[in-house]
Amino acid sequence: MLILYVKTWCPFCHRVLAAGNELGVSFEKRDIADTAIAAELIARGGKLQAPYLVDSDNKVEMYESEDIVAYLASKAAL
Repeated sequence: MLILYVKTWCPFCHRVLAAGNELGVSFEKRDIADTAIAAELIARGGKLQAPYLVDSDNKVEMYESEDIVAYLASKAAL
């Protein structure tokens, strides 16, 4: 399962979402505008920064849109 923490106005989040769409990847999106979701993100990753990807199947969690897009592309290539 892929979870993507996002900010609705964030261009880096939009980049990851667009890449996921191109690769046919779906996410459970969690908007950090919700204070409970923001607190959840801080508890997971240590900071309030989006995008943040959680791949619970592979126990991978990461910030940085370029890293996330590269990770998604590598998963799609498998």
